[in-house]
Amino acid sequence: MTTATGRSYLRFAAVGDSTTVGVGDPMPGTPLGLGAGATGRDGTWRGWATLLARALDASYDVSFCNLAVSGATARDVVERQLADAVDHHPDLVSLVVGLNDTMRSTWSPAQLRADLLHAADRLTAGGALLMTARFHDHGAVLGLPGFLRRPMQRRIEVVNGVYDEVHATYGGVRVDLATCEAVRDRASWSVDRLHPSERGHRALARCFAEELTAAGIVVEPPRAEPDADRAVTWREDLGWVVTEAVPWMGRRARDLGPWAARTAWERVPVPVGARRTVRSAAGGEDDRVAVGDGDGVLAVRPAGAVG
Repeated sequence: MTTATGRSYLRFAAVGDSTTVGVGDPMPGTPLGLGAGATGRDGTWRGWATLLARALDASYDVSFCNLAVSGATARDVVERQLADAVDHHPDLVSLVVGLNDTMRSTWSPAQLRADLLHAADRLTAGGALLMTARFHDHGAVLGLPGFLRRPMQRRIEVVNGVYDEVHATYGGVRVDLATCEAVRDRASWSVDRLHPSERGHRALARCFAEELTAAGIVVEPPRAEPDADRAVTWREDLGWVVTEAVPWMGRRARDLGPWAARTAWERVPVPVGARRTVRSAAGGEDDRVAVGDGDGVLAVRPAGAVG
């Protein structure tokens, strides 16, 4: 549709978690830290989706709706964001969520797959172009020890596998963050290394702009360099760590603590043939035999099992 300005009208909806909220890239004039908001609707954060919407606005009359919420999982998107996104009747819609799922004790690959496929189906039913992403090794960016990084990366690979299925089924454009040079640049990450900095958000917006251009949408990528007059101070970084990052880590510790402890325990070397009692996923105890070479456990099987 062409508007009175002579430009085409473009409706853009964004759903997801804190990355799409824009956490790490405060809106110019907004203090970072105390009072920081948790949604993309309160004007505290800018972020890649807003930067991209503004870039699109140079060529189209854009109606932008950011429904993302910090901490959201795929289930949260389905239950709390999807209906409003569909009601926006988007021409362009971004679905970037899943990392929070990997860090929850409620982790369920089957539920994640069902939620992402359902969300993609609803979001594209009206003809919207879908924007998705494949995730990088987040544990490496966070500097996690190997015994935590490897299980986390296995979960991220599951998420990426679902997004591969989403892309194969619903098409659209996507950005593979593992191939994005900015991911490996420390300057692209905020002090907590959990969220992109302004530079990182700009890099992500530019990556999506390049993919959209290849898909036939006219958009000049946002500039790569951060605002010269909006350097984040150490006081703001400290305020954010105290008010945002530390509480976040506390919440995730409650989720991941038991999983991390169990992961570490199951990797402790035990003599071949020794028995170790572990707690099953159902909550009961299971007497199992460690099968390995004496230096580490290669497999754990129920006592008495053949093999």
